[in-house]
This record gives sequence, structure tokens and C-alpha cells, in this order.
Amino acid sequence: MLKQQLNLKLSQKLSPQQIQLMKMIQLPTQAFEQRIAQELEENPALEGGKDEGENFDDEFSNDEFDDSYDEGNEVIETDINVDDYLSDDEVPSYKLSANNYSADDEERQMPYAAGTSFTQHLMQQLSTYRLDEEEKQIAEFLVGSVDESGYIRREIQDIVDDLAFTQNVYTTEDKVEKVLKVVQELDPAGVAARDLQECLLLQLERREQTPSVALAIDILDDSFDHFSKKHYKKLIQKFDITEDQLRDAIHEIEGLNPKPGGTYSGNNRIVEHVVPDFAIKIVDGELDLTLNGRNAPELHVSHDYTNMLKGYKESKDKSKAQKDAVMFIKQKLDAAKWFIDAIKQRQQTLYVTMNAIMHHQKEYFLSGDERKLKPMILKDIADKINMDVSTVSRVANSKYVDTPYGTKLIKEFFSESMKNDQGEDVSTKEIKKILEITISEEDKRKPLTDDKLAKILLEKGYPIARRTIAKYREQLDLPVARLRKEI
Repeated sequence: MLKQQLNLKLSQKLSPQQIQLMKMIQLPTQAFEQRIAQELEENPALEGGKDEGENFDDEFSNDEFDDSYDEGNEVIETDINVDDYLSDDEVPSYKLSANNYSADDEERQMPYAAGTSFTQHLMQQLSTYRLDEEEKQIAEFLVGSVDESGYIRREIQDIVDDLAFTQNVYTTEDKVEKVLKVVQELDPAGVAARDLQECLLLQLERREQTPSVALAIDILDDSFDHFSKKHYKKLIQKFDITEDQLRDAIHEIEGLNPKPGGTYSGNNRIVEHVVPDFAIKIVDGELDLTLNGRNAPELHVSHDYTNMLKGYKESKDKSKAQKDAVMFIKQKLDAAKWFIDAIKQRQQTLYVTMNAIMHHQKEYFLSGDERKLKPMILKDIADKINMDVSTVSRVANSKYVDTPYGTKLIKEFFSESMKNDQGEDVSTKEIKKILEITISEEDKRKPLTDDKLAKILLEKGYPIARRTIAKYREQLDLPVARLRKEI
């Protein structure tokens, strides 16, 4: 039996040029400059700087060349999922780091001193100790096992086994423990510890042994669990001390470094700097938006190439080699013209999108008060500027704006909405800010539980469940009430 069906399929057809434009839109300033440099290098028909010649926009769009040599070079539109095309191996590094270079509009490069690595720093110190050959091999292996935070997170028995298998050094746990004590004498204090407790104790042991330091050592040594859980009453009872004595000891511990390897100045960590793609200023009480000038380079089509094309047009004898050369020239000219147009479209798209965001969040940009951020999702802006949601997303996820209140990632201005007790839509950002302020103003001797926080926000007009309070608190990187307690 034959069955006739009519299937309708709606698919997005994009040319390769449109896909390239989308990629350019999502590029932040520094990555965009690299893209321009690449295009200038690859296309000799594209030149930088001001164009001081005549207008040549249409000089190479003559019918003779279009009819004779465009066959087989037309843009073929295909069914394609843009997000799939831009994903996987095509994801550029700037999307992974969410940063894009120097904070100074004029600064193009950030030089770094060669320096020495953290491991080399430890090895250099190790060379000043008197060790026999076996001890030296063990010590160097231990230093090589120190991670970037300054810890050795391996069991001694595993280290003994690895020394035998990889270094051909047959030793004992006692010998490794002995050499480990030497390695733990290196700077910075606390290095080569096997856990946080040992790391803090190593640092305290190097300090002047005042009563507060001595008590801090006893607390960490005998009651680390009570200390980490802030069971202060149990500590006072166990050590028979006053609140002031406990407070002084805790003050000593709080001044220690839990990651001794993280602050080493020679660590050669690249400091990521952000180039703001936009700047918002307040001028006479009104918002003023500008696009970073590095997003608007001066480019023009090469006059040498257009002149070569003119010469062919005026030539009577056209050889095969000439025709092939002209085909190459025309392709390069077309590509250069498209690239210049694409840059203009990119500029327009960026400006229009950010302008709509700025006006939607006008109260925030005028005051800097995060409680005045309005609910805003991608579709709100897409509808305002009559563009696709994916286009707005590419601008928001990878661009920064310099405001009077600091440089911000644009996507930070987007948030879902919730209803307050008046039935009005309020931003979840506003609620989080109020929650953060409420916690900062609490009595740290009796911090507020999530249940109490929910009641306080309800009194302020925000009916939010306890589990939602817990979720927002975790997103703000704030610990539970017990861990916020102070004495």
C-alpha cells in the first residue's frame, strides 16, 4: 500500500561568508586583531591604513568577468547547524579563558621575565644541603612530586615504590620520611606538606614561639577537626582557655598560607589582562557608549590589484595565463571587499547589541547598584534589535565593557526573573545582592542559617524557599552558617 506524505522542514541556510561573519562577531578585541593580521598576511589585495585614492568599490564588478569566470565559484548555500560548525575543534582559545589581553588600549604586548619555575626554585635551595647520593636522589624526587599548590599528595609507600621502579633507588619509608623533613625546611614555609594540617603546622613551627603560636600548634595538632568545624566551645573546654586566648590563636592560624606554592613570585604564571570591547561613561547625567577603536581598523582594497584588473580589461589579446591571473586577482579583490564589509557589519552588530543592553540596564549603569539590575534574557535584547538570539549570545559571552564601576563581562548583566510579593518581576541578581548584604551584616558570633535568611528575605518582599537560598549562597561562594561563625 502506497502512502503519500508531505513533510515540511525548516532549516537555516548559511553561506560560508555568513558563518565567517558570525565567527568574527564572537571574537574579542585582541583575537579580532589577530584575525585582521592573518587576513592582511594571506590576502595581498587587502591593505591597512587610510585609503587616499579614488573610490574603487565597483571597479572590479564588471559583467565581463562575472559572466566569464564566476562559473564554479558561486557561493553554495547548504543546510548547516551554526553552533555545531563553531564547536569542537573550532572553539578558539579565548572562549576557554574568557579573557582577552591587556587592560590598556594602547598596550599591545605584555613581556614577562624568564625567571625560574617553582620546582627549580626548590632544587636550587636543595643544592645547599649536605646529602649523600641516595638522599639527594630521594630529595629531588620529592621536590619533583610537589604540586603547584606546594603539596605532596602521595603516600610515602607509593613514593618508595616509584623510586624503585623509575629511579632504581631501593629505600625504605623511614628513609623517605627523614629526607622529607629536609625538603620541608625549604622556602616557602609549609612546602612539601601532605595535607592542610601539616602545612599549617610547618608554618607555625617557624614562627616565634609566643603563647598564641604555641596554643595554635596544640589546637592544630590535637583538635584539627574541632578547629575546621569551628566548634569553639569544645576547644575552650578542652584546652581550658578563655575566648580571648582562643581568638588570638585563631588569628595566628588565619595569617598562614594554605597554598604555599601558589604565591611564588617566580611561578611564571601568565597574568591574563582584559581589553574592554566597549566603554560606558556618564556624561552630564546621560550614558555614553563607545566601541573600542581597535575594533574599527582602517583597511582598503589594494589599488595595485585594481589597476592590474583595469589593465586586463583594456588589453586586446587575452592569453590563458592572463585569464588565470585575472581570476586569481578577482578572487582576492572579492575577498578583500567582503572582509571590509564584514568588519563594518561586525562593528554595527556589536554597537547595536551593547546599546540595547545599556538602555535596558540604564538604572544600573547610572548608579552601579547591582540591586537595580533588571531581569534580562538573551531573547529580550534579540527582540529589541531584531537579531537572532545566537548573535546576542556571541556578543555577551565573549565581550567586556569598561564601566565607571569596573570592567565587566557582558553576560553578567543577564539574569532570570522571579516574582516579589507585589507580583513584580525582579532579577535574581538583585536577590543575590540582597542576600550577600544580609550575610555581610549578620552577627558573626551567631550567623544566620538558611532558614533564617529565607525568613529575612521574605520580610523584605522576596518569597524564596530555603533550598533556593542555599543555591544562591553557594553561587556567591559563601559557606554555611556554622563555617561563618567567629568568636
